[in-house]
Amino acid sequence: MAARLVAIAGPLEGAAFEIADRVTVAHCRITRSGGRYGLRNLDDQLAIAVNGLPARDRQLEDGDRIGVGDTLFLFVSGIDAGSASPSAAIDADAGRLSIRSEVRLTREQAFGAEEDAPQESPGGRADRDLRALQRISAALSGIHGLAALPRPLLALLFDAIPADRGAIIFVGSSNGNAESAFGMHRNAGARGPVRISRSIVDRVIRDRVAILVELARGDAAATRRSILAAPMAMFDRAIGVVYLESSSRSDPFDRDHLRLLDAVGGIAALAVDHAREVADLESENRRLQAHADIDHNMIGQSAPMRRLYDLIARVSRTDSTVLISGESGTGKELVARAIHRNSRRAAKPFGAINCAAITDTLLESELFGYEKGAFTGAASQKRGKLEVADGGTVFLDEIGELPLPLQTKLLRVLQEREFERVGGTAPMRIDVRVVAATNRDLTAAINAGTFRQDLYYRLNVVGLQLPPKRERREDIVPLARHFAAKHGLKRNQHPFSISPDAEALLVGCDWPGNVRELENTIERAIVLGTSNVIGPADLTQGTREPDRPPRASYHDAIRELKKTLIVGAIERARGNHGEAARLLSVHPNYLHRLIRNLDLKKTVRSLKVEV
Repeated sequence: MAARLVAIAGPLEGAAFEIADRVTVAHCRITRSGGRYGLRNLDDQLAIAVNGLPARDRQLEDGDRIGVGDTLFLFVSGIDAGSASPSAAIDADAGRLSIRSEVRLTREQAFGAEEDAPQESPGGRADRDLRALQRISAALSGIHGLAALPRPLLALLFDAIPADRGAIIFVGSSNGNAESAFGMHRNAGARGPVRISRSIVDRVIRDRVAILVELARGDAAATRRSILAAPMAMFDRAIGVVYLESSSRSDPFDRDHLRLLDAVGGIAALAVDHAREVADLESENRRLQAHADIDHNMIGQSAPMRRLYDLIARVSRTDSTVLISGESGTGKELVARAIHRNSRRAAKPFGAINCAAITDTLLESELFGYEKGAFTGAASQKRGKLEVADGGTVFLDEIGELPLPLQTKLLRVLQEREFERVGGTAPMRIDVRVVAATNRDLTAAINAGTFRQDLYYRLNVVGLQLPPKRERREDIVPLARHFAAKHGLKRNQHPFSISPDAEALLVGCDWPGNVRELENTIERAIVLGTSNVIGPADLTQGTREPDRPPRASYHDAIRELKKTLIVGAIERARGNHGEAARLLSVHPNYLHRLIRNLDLKKTVRSLKVEV
């Protein structure tokens, strides 16, 4: 199967483009050279991203997600688990056959006992056939992927049935026609394709019966030619055919060979159906994951961002723990996802958890899971984020908010790669990569005694510092244009554009909320605007003119607002801590943590409130 580009999101969603040697789609050229495929961006003004990272020239791997403008493509290399190869090993004979004798084995006969079936003594042929079935069943259960099935299956059949050559033919699920086949000679030195009878294969598929055919020859001394063919059937539908042929006069096929091959066909059908289901699920999983990642491409070609892309590419090749630092809204989760998507763990799960958004008790359960009966309400066992992401990556956002008891348990995970579920006693071993992020100064938290120094060193094996928006102003306009197109299309409208005056206004802002604030500003301008062109008047809320003094720090304003709300709630609750938490719609443990983190203990004591 040729390589393909499949559009999974955007204006071209559903379209597929086959790649023979070269194809150009939406200013993106993909070329094959020496069995490998490479991508080149033909338009410097158009942002192209591979697995979330900007790319101009890059080699592609199967499953890569390519973002071109507003469309997201999935690259399929052509190495398809759903097709056996090589089909050139088969030569289909469509001519009429002169048949001397024929034995048919129907489904009913296969499940019942035939009256003329020979009675075998212990250790006889029946035992040999049973052992052959056991070997074939065990071998097929260990095969992953349809392409890997035909060769070992035919090799095992040659050990049990005196065939000179054989073939496995797979049938399309919708039209009943043969879609691919694999042929093999018993003698490794034999050359040339394996010839099969198209008429016999069609009969087996159509009638779902196993057939033993003796072909007639004009000369009795001529080489004898016998054919065995049995269906691989699932739910009264043939999904393939097992085909064997012999030219031996001394050891011809018989009815017992036919029954054995029919049994093998039933076992192989289960393996084929399972392999196809797994291939379909893997393909659908890649498509859905790629579709979910469409909003996670990183944009920007400033010097700080190019250095960041280079670090991400180097970090992705390792399994080292990563600590991402940066102000709120700089895209820490995007970086974590880019690291995962460009690593060897890309096909495994990516789990994200915000350590500041969940109460202490629930956070432990979310991370490590719990056993049935571990606490009130634990009606069944639950796996935690770490266990679910086994083999993949776990992203711990706001790691600076992790309570000290959980810091100790996380340290054990990083050191020993094992943990225990809440209420459990058996250690669980995992293979997971941890990527953490924080907008706090962890060094100051260590000095204050709220963060473990040994955990910091374990997390900060590789540290990435994300630049704030004010340090890469040349990326503001490309980002704003991206958000204008994105939010315009979300509202079933044409992509919005931004006037030059509005772009100048955007570049002049400091953006204390970074990329998140910029996106919110553009979205608000689209919602409240009266045309498809965003002008300076549409940006008056949330922006300032370049010559105006900057507003108060975004984080300082949020911090002060939190303090005001907490103190006010405690005063209204007359010092009742639980009642104050209810008024704020937060858990009491979270309120305790906010009071501690916002340095409100003295203020609360002055109100004569016990905490």
